[in-house]
Amino acid sequence: MIATIQEKTTSSSPSIISEEEALQILKGEVPFLPIVAKASEERFRHFSNKVRIHILDNIKNGYCPEDCGYCAQRKGGESGIQEYSLKSPEEIWEDAKKAKENGAYRFCMVTSGRGPTDKAVDKLAETISKINGELGMKVCLSAGILDAKKAKTLKDAGLDRYNHNLNTSESKYNEICSTHTFQDRLTTLKAAKEAEIGLCSGIIVGMGEALEDIVQVAFELKRLGVISIPVNFFIPIKGHAIQKSPLTPEFCIRVLSVFRLVNPDSEIRVGAGREGHLGSLQSIALYVANSLFAEGYLNVKGSEMEQTMNLIHDCNMVPEFTEGIPEGWEDYESKFLYDEKNFPELYKHKK
Repeated sequence: MIATIQEKTTSSSPSIISEEEALQILKGEVPFLPIVAKASEERFRHFSNKVRIHILDNIKNGYCPEDCGYCAQRKGGESGIQEYSLKSPEEIWEDAKKAKENGAYRFCMVTSGRGPTDKAVDKLAETISKINGELGMKVCLSAGILDAKKAKTLKDAGLDRYNHNLNTSESKYNEICSTHTFQDRLTTLKAAKEAEIGLCSGIIVGMGEALEDIVQVAFELKRLGVISIPVNFFIPIKGHAIQKSPLTPEFCIRVLSVFRLVNPDSEIRVGAGREGHLGSLQSIALYVANSLFAEGYLNVKGSEMEQTMNLIHDCNMVPEFTEGIPEGWEDYESKFLYDEKNFPELYKHKK
């Protein structure tokens, strides 16, 4: 077994592009392939050909008092999702074991609600400590608004990352949520950072924002030193309450390229919506981003692990598990359409 990887908790490399240049990329004023090549150079400089797979676990679903317009769990959303209270430590432990067996680099626990109570934090801390100690697995937690005391408790338990997405720019934030503010999110990120927890924070693209909003988020995350950035593409399922904007595969790759070039040494993750919005350009995304989700998102299905592994393999890349590259990966074979066993099914006209 390869020794556990030691990661930076904050980004330090300067941005490669300015705000003006980022806007030009998003406007399509810069040719597509040169931008991908430039972003890819930074991706390989910092992460070589490795891809980190994240698996999400909804440890509490629904019953949320917040009105975030992009979320199916929001108050009054009537989305039809299954609601359940916080899972028991035993249930979360079993989910973590399964995630590790399936090849997850990091186990991401997500709970709905404004923020965890002191009692909930203590329970989560016990679970995080056990996952770290017995599975040797990295953990990210997304549990809403935190203060300094709660952040320290989680850090002492061994929490690796805390996720709290900015989602959009400060100027647009009141259009997508009224029950908390952009500043509330910044305060939570500050509490986690001061506790020396690595920050995970990103964006949801496709919520009617202006191109300037996307650029503002990219540079705000740089200012905060965010080391893990999920770039999500809005999935317009039932229960949402915001204006959606059209997304094309090429534009999505441009967005990923901007976030890479603004945050060169941060883990850039192709988040929710990659299957639908990137379509046949998913493989190009991995030459810009070095991370993705498998086995679905919070309330929406996504690619299964086998599909994700095939995507990585076809790009001549390698999955990066908690202990490093999995043993025997060099012998991994994705399903090949033109295997001899498939020939009978390939004929267009059969006798």
